[in-house]
Formats: sequence, structure tokens, C-alpha cells
Amino acid sequence: MFTGLRQGEILGLTWDCVDFERGTILVNKQHGKLKGKNEYAFTSLKNDRPRVLNVADAVIDALKKQKAQQKRWAEIYGEAWHNPDNLVFTTETGRYLCNQTVYLAFKKVVKKLGYDNVRFHDLRHTSAVNSLKAGDDIKTVQENLGHHTAAFTLDTYAHVSSGMKRESAKRMENFIQTLV
Repeated sequence: MFTGLRQGEILGLTWDCVDFERGTILVNKQHGKLKGKNEYAFTSLKNDRPRVLNVADAVIDALKKQKAQQKRWAEIYGEAWHNPDNLVFTTETGRYLCNQTVYLAFKKVVKKLGYDNVRFHDLRHTSAVNSLKAGDDIKTVQENLGHHTAAFTLDTYAHVSSGMKRESAKRMENFIQTLV
């Protein structure tokens, strides 16, 4: 919700791609079930373009908590803990999370909250809309989402732009008033 990452990108995030000092995340792969097969693997990104996200301090704090949680799990499970891919999000024993497990857990949470029709991918849309509403320029949002073009991002989130146009008019009016 706060990074705009796709589910596969989240599941493919590894600790070497998280820079706590700079507050960045390198998105360079995804993890999921291979089409037509009953196996999971890392694959290239949807558009084959890695990207670096500058993320909010709250996201970095959440990642630090996740790292500490994994450390506790490793202490509890000992030799049974095994995270050979250095994944950020794992089971308690360090194994990768499969898409279906994440989907079912997500659906359970949103149903409890009364949002039965919300999809995991909707979190990505929420991130984009909130970024635009917060004043991020379209090029930044496009790059953060990993869209091929800003035009695609604009077309996808055109419903947000009418409200932004009204806010722009208000800012222009405020500017004009400083000139008078």
C-alpha cells in the first residue's frame, strides 16, 4: 500500500535489495508460480526494468521489524530455519511464501474489515492514487510503479486528475493573490 509493489515483487524482495541507510528498495525481480508448472521461482519484472524506490521512514521501520522477526524465527527454529534466497518475506521457517497463501491471508483480513471485494492488487492502486493526491508528479509515480510510460500511468489514474486540477487552480489563485 505504501510502495506500489506488485505481489510478486514483494514476494521476490531480498534483503540485499533493501538499503536501510539510504531508505531505498531495489525492485529487480519477482517470485511466483511459473505458468503451467507446479513450481515457484524468481522471474524478471513485468517490464524487465529494475527500479529503485525511495520509501517512507515508516516502510523502512516495518522492514527493520521484519528483519528482527526473522532473526527471532531463526533462533526458535535453529537448523530448521532456512532462507537460502535471503527473502524479506518468508514463512516462520524461512521458506518462500506462495502467492495463494498470501492471497488467502489477505482476503481473510479484508473480509474482517468489511471490504470483501478488495484485491491485493488494489493496494498498488491505492498507493498510486495517494501518491498523486499527495502531490507527487506523474513521472515519479510512473517510475515508482514500474510503468513503461507516464502516459500509461496518466490513463490508468485519470480519475484522480480532475480533483488535482481543482487543487492546481486553487494553488494558482493563491499565487496570483501574492502578486496583487
